Amino acid sequence: MNNFDHCSGEYLNIDGAKIYYEISGAKDKPVLLVLHGGHGNIEDFNSVLPDIEKEYKIIGIDSRGQGKSTIGTEELTYERIQKDIEHVLEHHKIDNLDIIGFSDGGTVAYRLAALTSLKVKKLITIGSKWNIKNTYPLKESFLRITGESWKIKFPKMFDAYQRLSPEPDFDLLTNNLVKLWLDSGLSGYPNEQVKNITCQLLIVRGDDDHLFALKDVAELSGLVKGSKVLNIPYAGHVAFEDQKEIFLISLNEFLKK
Repeated sequence: MNNFDHCSGEYLNIDGAKIYYEISGAKDKPVLLVLHGGHGNIEDFNSVLPDIEKEYKIIGIDSRGQGKSTIGTEELTYERIQKDIEHVLEHHKIDNLDIIGFSDGGTVAYRLAALTSLKVKKLITIGSKWNIKNTYPLKESFLRITGESWKIKFPKMFDAYQRLSPEPDFDLLTNNLVKLWLDSGLSGYPNEQVKNITCQLLIVRGDDDHLFALKDVAELSGLVKGSKVLNIPYAGHVAFEDQKEIFLISLNEFLKK
């Protein structure tokens, strides 16, 4: 399985933005969509893609304003990103798929599974909030985030953004992401509508994740019938990298079922 390289993909013009995506793996196999987190890009999954045992056609999409996708002029919301993804999938006549979503990518994945006609068979989310109330303890810290503070704290993420973005404006993106994280409207978190999720769901959380509380995982698991929870010890928000081996064992077992 090839890694994402930001060289072999394509653009799709969607509602004022150019959305970049790549497709790799076996063309005639089931589809696995991977959705990255805020300030990230599809290359963030390269550490685990080669170790996924089941054969897939892998689709990675850079969310609007991130990676090689442009931000456009519309407000950046989870619903907006959801619609971009639906356009890419429709362009390739795909409506049956599995999804792995990290952080913001998982939040969008909840929306895709709960609020669209897509036939999502298996959904894996990693450190992904599902309800606006999950953000209440974080609101003040989110409001203090600026492009400069993020650049200082996460220089590698800033460098990747500068390397990939066709229209770099890190302050603009960061301001938009903070608004997205605190969006309490219908365009934001799916909230109680996660009850509509009928696919198999694996909720992954690092035990030291300060952004997604264990009680919020437990509540989500209670709302989605038959869901599974993987709380990984000695791992933070990026649990799939912090404890890669543990994550992959559970992921591959989940995908086999």
